[in-house]
Amino acid sequence: MNYYTSKTITGEYQAVIDQVTTGLKEIGFGVLTTIDVRKTLKEKIDVDFKPYVILGACNPHFASKALLLEDKLGVLLPCNVLVIDQGDGLIEVAAMDASAMIGALGNEKLTNLALEVSQRMEKMISSL
Repeated sequence: MNYYTSKTITGEYQAVIDQVTTGLKEIGFGVLTTIDVRKTLKEKIDVDFKPYVILGACNPHFASKALLLEDKLGVLLPCNVLVIDQGDGLIEVAAMDASAMIGALGNEKLTNLALEVSQRMEKMISSL
């Protein structure tokens, strides 16, 4: 089971983060959290890691509909989008395939909602 969608592009790391943030806004998602994994691992356990950021993206309309259908769904929110510097100017952008993850719950209304979220994320990633 493929639980994410991704694309690798060439570019400057911070510029791609900015591009992804703009792309998320264009599909109706705002960035609630930004986790700098590299910085956190260095500060907490003195581990060197490649540039890797987790953007916690949310569309309040989708989130409220999903939580009304399944109130424990919050364990999967917000939708995480990764921006990873793979070296040599290659930047990978990845997002969870919400429909793959939520389909296992067996709630058709929730699955349809997750499919719409997944399609928006795929559209944003493919536009990079």
